[in-house]
Amino acid sequence: MKRKFFLASLLLLPATATAQEWRQTSADAYTRYELLDPASQSFRIIYDVSVTTPGATVYFNGIRRGSEPTVHAVYDLMTGERLDWEVVDGTAARDQGMLNANPEGQFVQVKLLRAVPDGGEVRLRINKTYRDPASYTSEGNVITFERSLGIRRNAIVLPEGFELIDTNYPSQIDMEADGRIRVSFMNSGPSAVSHVIRGRRLPSTASTSNSANPDRVETPTTTQTVPAGARVDYRFSERAFQDREIVYFLQQPETHSFRLYHDYTEGRAGVDRYVNVVRAGSEASNPSAKILDTGEELRVETLRGSEIGARGIRIGRQITPETEVVVIWFDPVESGHSVRLRIEETYTDPNRYVRVGDELIWDRSFGRPRNSVILPDGWFVTANAIPAVINETGDGRIRLYYENDRPGNIDVFIRARRR
Repeated sequence: MKRKFFLASLLLLPATATAQEWRQTSADAYTRYELLDPASQSFRIIYDVSVTTPGATVYFNGIRRGSEPTVHAVYDLMTGERLDWEVVDGTAARDQGMLNANPEGQFVQVKLLRAVPDGGEVRLRINKTYRDPASYTSEGNVITFERSLGIRRNAIVLPEGFELIDTNYPSQIDMEADGRIRVSFMNSGPSAVSHVIRGRRLPSTASTSNSANPDRVETPTTTQTVPAGARVDYRFSERAFQDREIVYFLQQPETHSFRLYHDYTEGRAGVDRYVNVVRAGSEASNPSAKILDTGEELRVETLRGSEIGARGIRIGRQITPETEVVVIWFDPVESGHSVRLRIEETYTDPNRYVRVGDELIWDRSFGRPRNSVILPDGWFVTANAIPAVINETGDGRIRLYYENDRPGNIDVFIRARRR
């Protein structure tokens, strides 16, 4: 089961006050805070979220108490179209049947471009500015951003000309193309992060120019006659912004098999396929795919060896007779549009998923930011090498959730026994 932080959803949203009661659900939220001039005590918020309430035609985005909001625009991320919105109070949301609306709260009510498909989602981007003197303060040349952040994936961008001098949560740091410093993190814990960031104005002599060529990396001056060991050309992407996730449903270990699905967003104009290269030593079967934005089922092919090159499929490596790929086809992505895909398949891997005596062993590397492993029915975990959040699924199976906030793989190792 995909890890979503929501309660069970019920019915679609009628437009009348006689709507049946329902609970709003959402997933995959990401927030970017861009700190503006300190004197304004304001920050721009870019909020991405997937609405998952089946049949929903509206979405309510809560406004934090104490903030003075200005909403600039709301977009449908699949099509890039601007959406209609209005600010309403909690009573209005309750009148439309939203059970989990705080009647004393305020909300940005967004009219969706299409109803949320069953088992799918509608992706939104809300662009707004908050003035919040309690969260964003300054004293002399030092600024402080202190705010409880309940969203799991966040980025805070300092104003132009400021350096980072303090952050209380493990974070990725990078300089953006315009020279601003970005601090981003993924929260894998059970509650909101009380996040504190402090920045300091840089002297005018400091270099923050990064816009002419953000990928340019200067070769360091050195007196060595051998190449530098440092990764001088190393570039990395913002991990918190990445939205790939994967869920493994382990079958009984004697089969060496597991069903999986992974979700992926494609936004490159003209792209019409997703190519999944099957790992060496594994075998893929029963593939299927759909567009989560619409529920549309997609055409899927499994190609091997020479078939791959003959179909014009490039995989970035040498193709051998043993090479196997699963190709998912969809309409070419239009400029400014994107599609959210869900790919499902069954893998058999006798090298990485085995039974030894009374125990099953799962030994597999994960490269995606968010990963879940669900044990077979009737098994309990006895060892887990990489820290994970552990809970039970609705049918009583044990789920281990791994949030990898680093730009590399984690080598997940699990042992389990039958109850």
